[in-house]
Formats: sequence, C-alpha cells, structure tokens
Amino acid sequence: MAHFLFFLLAIVCVGAVVGMIFSRNQAYNALLLVLAFAALGGIFGLLSAPFIAVVQIIIYAGAIMVLFIFVIMMINLREGIPPEKKKWTIYLSAVLAFILIVELILAARGSFQALTGPGGEEIASPKALGKLLFTEYLYPFEITSILIIAALVGAIILVKKKEEE
Repeated sequence: MAHFLFFLLAIVCVGAVVGMIFSRNQAYNALLLVLAFAALGGIFGLLSAPFIAVVQIIIYAGAIMVLFIFVIMMINLREGIPPEKKKWTIYLSAVLAFILIVELILAARGSFQALTGPGGEEIASPKALGKLLFTEYLYPFEITSILIIAALVGAIILVKKKEEE
C-alpha cells in the first residue's frame, strides 16, 4: 500500500509541475504549485520524515504560496517580457535548468540517505534535525538566511523603483 501511495503522490507531483509548465495562467500555476508542494509533503511523510513533511506543507504550500498570490495580484502580467530581454531570460533559463538537472541526478544517486546523519543516527525527528541544523550545518543555514534577506531587499527596491516611475 505504501508503494502505491508513493507512486500516486509522485505522479500527482510530477503532473502538477508539468501542468504548471504548460499553463499560461499565473493563478492556475500558483494552485498547481500548491498541489505539487502538498504531494511532496506526502512523499516526505511516507519516507518517515514527519517534520519535513509538515514544514513542506505549512511553509511552502501555505506561507510561500500566499506571497506568490500577492505578487501575482500586484504586478501587471499582461505586459509580458520585452523582446530585448527575452533572449537573455532564455539563456538564463537554460543554465538554471541544466544546474537543476545535475542536482536532481546527484540527489537521485544518494536517494534516501538524507534521513540519516553522518554518523548513521536518525535525523527525522525535530530534535535531531534541529541539533544537526544548528551544529554541523550552521553555515549553510546562515547563508540561506542571508540570501533570503537579500531577495527581500531586492524585491523592496524593485517595488520602490516601479512606484517612482
């Protein structure tokens, strides 16, 4: 039964992402992304990682998607990308796609090893995950927080520039 549920959630997740790629409506894209996040949370739950599953659903499917919906409502989506910037975005998208595919291959090669720490101890519990996050992975955690703050500052600057125009 667990294998069936895993494959069902995987098909729902991949189907939602493929639907997002081919959909031209940004509101539908946001809803499909919520479906993909929820399915991914279910997959984490099946992999005996309840904390990550709950965080996936609450943080990503909840809070992050609310921000996406606000952004969709605030910007004018009818304008599109100017032709001079379109070529640049295509090249950037190709580079990012290549990087993500390489990451996916590397993650698939080490699949399901993320549930145990370097010493083989179980890290699926919130206590063990917190201990590992704030000891061995403290620098990546701090770098991620700095990147998120930089993205927020950049978004605020972009909104301010648009308001001035």
